[in-house]
Amino acid sequence: MMTDLDVAADQLWSLIGGFNALSDWHPAVEKSELQDEGSMRVLSLAGGGEIVEKLEKHDDNERIYSYTITDSPLPVKNYRAEIKVIDNGDGKSSVEWSSEFSADGAEENEAIDVIAGIFQAGLDNLKKMYGG
Repeated sequence: MMTDLDVAADQLWSLIGGFNALSDWHPAVEKSELQDEGSMRVLSLAGGGEIVEKLEKHDDNERIYSYTITDSPLPVKNYRAEIKVIDNGDGKSSVEWSSEFSADGAEENEAIDVIAGIFQAGLDNLKKMYGG
């Protein structure tokens, strides 16, 4: 999923580019705690539950990071996602959030809807914060 925002790419990356920053901009994440020298994060979800994720790649120059889920109540397995900020010039940018996974404990379309809903909630909140 992608959304366009009225904010410079570097400013946006300074908010969302940190592996521990999800709770700063995603409304479903109440708290994020780093573990294992910053290579793992434990996300405490609004309404209860935790997701444990592992940082796979982080590049400030390219404004991109990728991560995998190691433990989660979500109906997915073999989950890998990537968040990227793209500079569109003139003080504008885009966020691209993508993932690959297999359904686990749900039909594939149900798992896709769950993940799409999570992504959309975060991207919608960034639109509220920055416009676009």
